[in-house]
Amino acid sequence: MITLSENFRALFYAPFYAAQATGAYAREGVDITLRLSAEPGQAAAALQAGEGEVMWGGPLRVLLTHDAEPASDVVCFCDVVARDPFFIIGRQPRPDFRPADLAGVRLGSVSEVPTPWLCLQDDIRRDGADPASVTRLNDGTMAQNVARLRDGTLEAVQVFQPYAEDLLASGAGHLWYAAANRGLTAYTTLVTRRSVLDRKRDELLAMVRAMHRTLLWIRATPGVEIQGILASYFPDVPTAIVAGAIDRYRALRLYGTDPITRREGFDRLAAAMRSGGALKRDVAFEDCVDNSLAEQVVSESRG
Repeated sequence: MITLSENFRALFYAPFYAAQATGAYAREGVDITLRLSAEPGQAAAALQAGEGEVMWGGPLRVLLTHDAEPASDVVCFCDVVARDPFFIIGRQPRPDFRPADLAGVRLGSVSEVPTPWLCLQDDIRRDGADPASVTRLNDGTMAQNVARLRDGTLEAVQVFQPYAEDLLASGAGHLWYAAANRGLTAYTTLVTRRSVLDRKRDELLAMVRAMHRTLLWIRATPGVEIQGILASYFPDVPTAIVAGAIDRYRALRLYGTDPITRREGFDRLAAAMRSGGALKRDVAFEDCVDNSLAEQVVSESRG
């Protein structure tokens, strides 16, 4: 049996819920107990303290751990969300928007977790503008920022699904930027400790097989069907909004084609963390990622 800690409840984590709801883990012969977590730091802290065996979460937290503790054995072993799931939604249409255009804009950025702003500020820098030129409010939740956009306090908000889909469907917001379009950015993986990977290798291999099958299933399955299976995880979100949100993520190729973490995506995340001051030093890909299980699964699937 493996205890799997949820990072926090979010629609872009659909593959993790789907693997459980469709019985993918059970079909691979691994018993998964899902432990709920109210916030990302709790799951990460529990893993490092040995209170959980596997969590899903951002490679950002693995990088931060290795930056602070070079001898840490925390490691990513199964890539799932391979691109950035956040959007910039504005009050007015801006079809030619580029990240540098945020200079001077009243933007409500994500306060709940650090990765979205770190990645966005790096996009702004690469586009030739200073992130400090953005009039950024970072004191509100995404839900509060959506309300501020609707009442005109903010000109744009940084949100994930289903907030983005709801704003777009209602006409209260317009899509300025889908961060997934920047390309690969290692965003969410399964994470464990190398000691657990060694001790429970067969069970973790079964988890990766299940996730590989789930990723293929999500790529091939319409959002409305996925919504039906995941309805109990998001009971308060309208069916059409969830289905539309998932289809938008599928069209953006948010989820990996397989469970191998690509160096390109890892490097893009690490560079954003360095430019935003979150990392004090370069941390090696090999210290943070073990692709051995994922590579074995992909090799098996090719037959």
